[in-house]
Amino acid sequence: MSTAKSGPVEAAAPWRPAALVIGLCWLIVVFDGYDLIVYGTTIPALLKEPGWQLTPGQAGTIGSLAFAGMLVGALFAGNLADRLGRRRTILACVTWFTLFTGLCGLAPNAEVFGVLRFVAGLGLGGLVPSANALAAEFVPARFRSVGATAMMSGVPIGGALAAIIGIPTLPALGWEALYLFAFSGFLLVAALGRWLPESAVWLRSKNRVDEARAVETRYGLGAAEDDTNGATTGTAAPAYRPALSTVLRPPFLPATLLFGAATVATLFAWYGLGTWLPKLTASEPRFDLGSDPLTYLLALNLGAVAGSAITAWVATRIGPLRSAIIAAACAAIGLASLVTYPSSILVVYGALILAGVGTHGTQCLIISAVAGHYPPILRGTALGFALGAGRIGAVIAPTTAGWLLDGGYGVSSNFLLFAGASALSAVLLVAPYLLTRSARTAEPAGALAQ
Repeated sequence: MSTAKSGPVEAAAPWRPAALVIGLCWLIVVFDGYDLIVYGTTIPALLKEPGWQLTPGQAGTIGSLAFAGMLVGALFAGNLADRLGRRRTILACVTWFTLFTGLCGLAPNAEVFGVLRFVAGLGLGGLVPSANALAAEFVPARFRSVGATAMMSGVPIGGALAAIIGIPTLPALGWEALYLFAFSGFLLVAALGRWLPESAVWLRSKNRVDEARAVETRYGLGAAEDDTNGATTGTAAPAYRPALSTVLRPPFLPATLLFGAATVATLFAWYGLGTWLPKLTASEPRFDLGSDPLTYLLALNLGAVAGSAITAWVATRIGPLRSAIIAAACAAIGLASLVTYPSSILVVYGALILAGVGTHGTQCLIISAVAGHYPPILRGTALGFALGAGRIGAVIAPTTAGWLLDGGYGVSSNFLLFAGASALSAVLLVAPYLLTRSARTAEPAGALAQ
């Protein structure tokens, strides 16, 4: 039996609401969203930075470096969270990305800046699967779509925060200040160290039953899912080893590949837009409708928050996968409409709101579907693979968009590219909805499609 402590757990400790855990995870994701979107906010300024001489293609490559780091971080951190605990992994990742994102504001040249973005991405990539795996264990199974969306609303809220701060800060203090602001994340590290508990499911999987019961009592949780793999039904479940190889072989392989492919397409559209939207709208005179280009980024992120709440509500009635298919199709329609260069700013805002709903909203629903599809002991690993593989889309989107601009294909080529990615996501999500069976042995076959 392991005797290592993952965090202070006392049976007689005062009661705390499970919502506290969701709130802490939400704050984590706000910082994550800020860091991811802040680069798109600063691209116009970085392209003008004296001595850096960046082209759009080079700026796209730098944008891809952060996502490349996230890909590596997500692939390994999910498995690390299953082995060492959610709490330790989250604390390490927040500390890591806070430090290196802040240091980006001190970068003397583009090369150092790019390296720091990559290194910061390692910590960012580990955050979302670890935080989602922990939060899912504090939310009743029926409401996981709502819980996942509520927590992941932190991504567009963080992005909106980057745009709101950037509007007055960029002309007054320069792009560096937006990265130096990330050092405030150390306050979050202190709060997490004080209040973030360990997962009761993870503690039981390590035979630390007394600590698991103490967490359940303190946070008002019901009986945790099976000590290692199953659910509260008591149905015997095979013992699964928390390793990437486990989710990449039957019975999990088909769903793992389908969820990963859909995430690639979804994150391609979401992070491509987050990186390039201010530059795209600023460089096209037909989008000069009397508004700061950063307000378009703000509309995208606020639309993601409001729209994702609606899709989560719909998911409680028709299931996360059906809701995700509809949302992705809405994004494709909204982005394709921008190719017509609407003359009304309200139409542009409306299209971007649809894009936010169908990119970020779809990703929230995929996370919910993954969390409900795998046994608890594999949840972090499965989320890590889906989000890690999905980072391939996030890696290639900024670079591809930059190449299209360098090649003279115009702004419309980018919007068509992102619309196509959203449409592909909708098609890919039909496959797991129709073809896969739930891999959770304690649930009836076909639970995934409910």
